[in-house]
Amino acid sequence: MRHIWISIFFLPLLLVVLPLTGIMMKGGSLAPYLEFPPLTLYVQHAPFSWYAFILLALLLTCVLGPLIRRLIHDFGSGLAVPLHKHTFPWWGYGGVILAALSWFLAWTRFQWFEPLQAYTFLPLWLGYIVSVNSLTYTRTGHCLLINRPRFFLTLFPLSSLFWWFFEYLNRFVQNWHYLGVENFSTGEYILHASLCFSTVLPAVQSTEEYLASFSRLAAPLKNWQPVIVHKPAVLGWLLLALAGPSLAGISIYPDYLFPMLWVTPFLVITGVQAICGEETVFRDLPNGDWRAVWLPALAALICGFFWEMWNFKSLAHWQYSVPYVQRFHIFEMPILGYGGYLPFGLGCMVVSRMLDRVLGSEVYSIT
Repeated sequence: MRHIWISIFFLPLLLVVLPLTGIMMKGGSLAPYLEFPPLTLYVQHAPFSWYAFILLALLLTCVLGPLIRRLIHDFGSGLAVPLHKHTFPWWGYGGVILAALSWFLAWTRFQWFEPLQAYTFLPLWLGYIVSVNSLTYTRTGHCLLINRPRFFLTLFPLSSLFWWFFEYLNRFVQNWHYLGVENFSTGEYILHASLCFSTVLPAVQSTEEYLASFSRLAAPLKNWQPVIVHKPAVLGWLLLALAGPSLAGISIYPDYLFPMLWVTPFLVITGVQAICGEETVFRDLPNGDWRAVWLPALAALICGFFWEMWNFKSLAHWQYSVPYVQRFHIFEMPILGYGGYLPFGLGCMVVSRMLDRVLGSEVYSIT
């Protein structure tokens, strides 16, 4: 567990200090980057570019193409694992009703609900989390909420801290900004945002557990292309060497380095794990098992779709300003922006595994 304590010290140090160092290197003021709520738009983004759009689209296609082709080719070849299905639990109905009611209130504008209109995000996502856990329980007879309550509940405060890092890094690239929070005081904003951010990891982790119950979805990647790294410590140092300058440069060249916002926490934690000789999220790749990479990425993408959909017509919501690719939106998100959810899912996984190691249990157990 040595990497956990190193990461706890090293990750915040890099994420917080290096972007500020970049601001000081270019002679800028730090004050705008530390305001609450973050309302000022001070980063001027590059306009849409077909060259950048096509290049990024080709990159995503090259990365995802072989994986998707494998899934399509072998989707029906594996036998579905028989499940001992259970009755949909009573508390699951509560989750569905809470999500549906919160969605309805988030997208409508009743005068009597006006004082609470900006606060629908938290109950909506609590309803989603409970609903997904109830679906998993119905399929498998177990779920995080029922069988691992300590891990499940601890995910909430960890998630809040985890997402605050992304909010902090976004200050230097300003790929998204919030509307409908202008009247929040600093304390109100921090409290409300922290409660909303607390749902991120539980949502992704619960969705991943649900996806893992579908054997046809995971089985094609159980025996695929093996990837063997002969010197993992060297790879770890290379990951840190990539993450460090990227964090320092993200505030100097935000239009070019903004994708690093989504991968640097993952790079730092995985790099430290590799250097310490401990297991990483890639531990099963030498055996050709890609499920531990595929399922977290897919879970985050699915959650991302619901995040963007429910955000679309809510009063308090976010909007995007992504350089070079700000076109062809699905809800508020430009279509290529959804690619950021894939590495984000891996970041969610490594953080969840760190918590798992601290609590002394096992998160990921697909057979």
